Amino acid sequence: MVENLIKYLQDKIVITDAEIAIIKSVCRVKKLRKRQYLLQEGDMWRYNAFVSSGLVRTYRVDDKGQEHIIQFSPEDWWCGDRYSYVYDAPARSNIDALEDSEVVLISKGDFEMLYRAVPNLSIFMLNLVERSFIASQDRIHAGISLSAEEKYIGFVKTYPSILSRVPQHMIASFLGISPETLSRIRARK
Repeated sequence: MVENLIKYLQDKIVITDAEIAIIKSVCRVKKLRKRQYLLQEGDMWRYNAFVSSGLVRTYRVDDKGQEHIIQFSPEDWWCGDRYSYVYDAPARSNIDALEDSEVVLISKGDFEMLYRAVPNLSIFMLNLVERSFIASQDRIHAGISLSAEEKYIGFVKTYPSILSRVPQHMIASFLGISPETLSRIRARK
């Protein structure tokens, strides 16, 4: 629902009724059933996507067919394949719904127009991208320097609202550890 996006933005920035109308005019809602793709590797991604309800995941599949989860996106999170979006190239990631979900899509062109029409949105999105970059750096650091248990503790702190909504093998994939290792860690907690 677009109203969830508007509420999210009103909690973050000051926007006028006229700006809200402009934002609403460019939003498209996509409903996803559980396991339905929002994006498949090789397709083009030309949107900013806000998860209004439900839960989606962004992942890649390696040459051996192994899934590697890059991100979980619950309500009030953004998702997408930034590589495809920025470089106008085929997507390298897949995005699918882990639950029935609703996603608000805003095309790249419309988002660029919103940057000009809603200045506070532009500033907010720049800050969001900066925070996302920091989170990516922290995730890389965790992946190369933390123990499996420390990674799991970090996951629990970062994603407390989705811990019970995600199967254990997907949490293990996200953390870069085996499901068996994750089972041992959880048994000790």
